[in-house]
Amino acid sequence: MIEATDYRSAMSLLTGAVNVVTTTGESGRHGFTASAVCSVTDNPPTLLVCMNKSARSHAHFVANKILTVNVLGVHHQPISGVFSAPINSEERFQYGNWTELKTGAPVLEDALVSFDCQIEQIQEVGTHTIFICPIVAIQQSQYEQGLVYFNRAYHLVGQAAVA
Repeated sequence: MIEATDYRSAMSLLTGAVNVVTTTGESGRHGFTASAVCSVTDNPPTLLVCMNKSARSHAHFVANKILTVNVLGVHHQPISGVFSAPINSEERFQYGNWTELKTGAPVLEDALVSFDCQIEQIQEVGTHTIFICPIVAIQQSQYEQGLVYFNRAYHLVGQAAVA
């Protein structure tokens, strides 16, 4: 049997993009910081997002059946921290400039890229829920430096723009 602490330690060495995943609905706007996001297929364009079932906004994502994955640039490290901090959901949206695309879920205006999605399938595995999400709209920015999480710390990837 693999111990959970050994698993978490090993997974800390798997580099992941840092994302803020958002939703909106009758109960308001909600969001969380996630690195467990990946492509499923390009036909139809689909992502999967993993979320801990114990997260206080979990029920809102399940009920709303929409989400946006906002891929963060290096300049968004403070926003990543805010969306993983134990503060009120609405307070989180005071950081950054927010808009919306097709679903109405909050879109970070200057995210590297935002994937606006419907939640089509929900699968529970252990402590987490996997959302299978067809993409209905995409917005890209001109930023070229991404924020990743590796070995329990933030790092930047990509080239600085040359003037």
